[in-house]
Amino acid sequence: MRRRAIAAFATALGLLGAPAYAQQQPPAVEDVTMALPAIGFPFTAGYIADGLKLWEKHGLRVKSIVIAGIGSTNAVISGSAEFAQVSGLSVNRAAAHGQKLLVLANTLEKPITEISIRKDVAEAGGFDAAAPLAKRALILKGHTFAVGGINTVVHAYLRIVAKVGGLNPDEIRVTPMAGDQMLSAMQTKAIDGISTVLPWPRKPVLEGTAVLVASGADGEPPHLTPLAFNVVITKPDTCEKRKSVCEKMGRAIAEAMAYVRDNPQGTFDILKKKFANFEDSVLKASIDVVRRSTPKSPAMTAEAMEKADDFNVEAGLMKADEKLKSYDGLFTDAYVR
Repeated sequence: MRRRAIAAFATALGLLGAPAYAQQQPPAVEDVTMALPAIGFPFTAGYIADGLKLWEKHGLRVKSIVIAGIGSTNAVISGSAEFAQVSGLSVNRAAAHGQKLLVLANTLEKPITEISIRKDVAEAGGFDAAAPLAKRALILKGHTFAVGGINTVVHAYLRIVAKVGGLNPDEIRVTPMAGDQMLSAMQTKAIDGISTVLPWPRKPVLEGTAVLVASGADGEPPHLTPLAFNVVITKPDTCEKRKSVCEKMGRAIAEAMAYVRDNPQGTFDILKKKFANFEDSVLKASIDVVRRSTPKSPAMTAEAMEKADDFNVEAGLMKADEKLKSYDGLFTDAYVR
């Protein structure tokens, strides 16, 4: 009798202890694919999550793949990638054409795109770096610029700055190139300038071979912010069918963003490994811009989504009547609270 009582007591203890024990276990690991349209500082939050192993901490095994330009958005639409980091511009254009995506987080609220032009071209054109943007933008006329992709956010930014200068953006010659190719083409004078994301446009400026024409993160022009510049997207039914992966993704991205804002040296240490060909001064200057452009909250807002629509329309990538009437159902803060 006594032995049975002891056994029953031990069994009860075990049952009572099971929930507490289960809570201490690491989350089950789930595999997902993250598509990126390029390599660059817009995707810093993802690089930090990689470097700090935040994916694993929150129960994800993330395979990151680069699919150039709009291809990353299409990868999510087709189901070949569960997530992507893209500009809000592409999310709104997709919605305008009946392809509804869901934004889980906004990692950058300023366009960290810059336009730089070769110093010899600027000097020949009488460029004044201290002049208002409308006057500086005139240097774009008649020159060839490399962009990360046609009809991407960096191409759109070039078109908007051209319009600020009263120029016809369709008359500015553009050619799509990867970042490192841009720098080589600048050196050989195959192109006159570049419009792309950090850190590439800063490198020739700090080296003294180019001058900065415009910087979106510095509020040029000011009406572009707060913007859905780099967002984490998925298909709505992904979160319906696999809610846990959306929860894990949101927590990991939110933690990475907080780290970027609070730890410049740690951010530098991680990004230096990925961008080893860049001088420390270029990386630190670019990281400073990213930190200033990282919102305190990763939650998307209707205002930032509307700015993305305005960006599209102003750049001529969407017609004014294609602007969305509502952004309901295109974003949620449920996974980054």
